[in-house]
Amino acid sequence: MDEFAIIEPEAPDDLAIDVSRETPTLPQPLSPRIMVVANQKGGVGKTTTAVNIAAGLAQGGLKVMVIDIDPQGNASTALGIEHDEGTTSTYECLVDQYPIIDALRRCPDIPGLWVLPATVDLAGAEVGLVASVSRETRMKDALATFFEKYYVDYVIIDCPPSLGLLTLNALVAAQEILIPIQCEYYALEGVTQLLRTINLVKGRLNEELVLSTVLLTMYDGRTNLSSQVAAEVRRHFERETLDTVIPRSVRVAEAPSYGQTVLSYQYNSVGAQAYVEAAQEIAERGAKSF
Repeated sequence: MDEFAIIEPEAPDDLAIDVSRETPTLPQPLSPRIMVVANQKGGVGKTTTAVNIAAGLAQGGLKVMVIDIDPQGNASTALGIEHDEGTTSTYECLVDQYPIIDALRRCPDIPGLWVLPATVDLAGAEVGLVASVSRETRMKDALATFFEKYYVDYVIIDCPPSLGLLTLNALVAAQEILIPIQCEYYALEGVTQLLRTINLVKGRLNEELVLSTVLLTMYDGRTNLSSQVAAEVRRHFERETLDTVIPRSVRVAEAPSYGQTVLSYQYNSVGAQAYVEAAQEIAERGAKSF
């Protein structure tokens, strides 16, 4: 199959893509990169980072799939995807083992970007999976089946701000972790516990899992605090921290209320351009390492 096609020609029209479009401006990885965006601490820009990095990669000509595994469904909202109760979603893929392709939806604003939405039903997924066989590997198995027929360059998984079974499924399915860390007090709070969980998953369920990327968010260059936090994070994660930082931005905060990423909402804003640069940095790193 043509590696530039997410789906084969006989697939439904609403998922079809023009495989003759221009060569990507961002470098492609040698194989699909599966990245989970996680941070136990809430309010760090996790979902905002997931959707805007995905948008930046897709606007660079890459094929990207966002998996929303957070019952709040904020990533689905920000990408303009309906996720009312009853919508076929991540829940069905995890609990009922539906094929991902049956629930996948095209982002209306950004060519090359698809979304596996989350609904409120996902809040009951952990209960539904408790007695299930291979409950920790449901997402990994679903992705393996997807990649037997279809191709995307990146899978970005947006997790809830917890370390429950949903996040565990994402960590087992992924190769890489992207941690957004806000440039505020207690920036590293929760990261230590997340790293412990990563090590447990790595040792028992997913040896390939690595912390590949740390992104500084909500940076305010006018304050000493932001500079101090950024320096502290870079000391802890020297190789993993991107050079690009995401500034505190009204446009970034406003965009989800319009069902858009900041790249669609206000492409020329400082926040949007920061995410474009971060996506480029991730893609360039990936072309060398993955």
